[in-house]
Amino acid sequence: MKKYLALAAVLGCLAVVLGAFGAHALKEKLSPESLQSYETGVRYLMYHVIVLLFINIFNGFSEKTKSTLSKIFFAGMLLFSGSIFLISTGLVQAKYIWFVTPFGGLLLIIAWLWTAYEILQSKSV
Repeated sequence: MKKYLALAAVLGCLAVVLGAFGAHALKEKLSPESLQSYETGVRYLMYHVIVLLFINIFNGFSEKTKSTLSKIFFAGMLLFSGSIFLISTGLVQAKYIWFVTPFGGLLLIIAWLWTAYEILQSKSV
C-alpha cells in the first residue's frame, strides 16, 4: 500500500499546484463559470486524496480491499477531475468528452458506497 500512499501524496501536491495555477494564472484567462468548474475539479481531487490516505492507513481493510478501493478512487478522480480540467481550460471541447465527467463521478460514488460496505463488514471497527 506504500505505492498508493505515495501516489495519494503526489496527487495532493498536484491539487495544490493546480489550485494555485487556477487562482493565479487562469484567473484572468477563464470565464467565471469555467474558473468555478476548474475549482470544482481541484476541490474534488483534494477531497479524494484525503480519502485515499484514510483508506490506505486504515487497519480495518485488507490489502486487497485497499488496492481495489484505491484503484476505483484513482480512476474516478482521473476521469472526473481530469475531464473538468480539460473542458474548463478549453484544451478539449466538452462535446468530445462530456460523458467522461459523469462516468468518473459514478466511479467515485461506487467507491464511496464500497468503502461504506467494507467499513460495515470490518471486524476491527
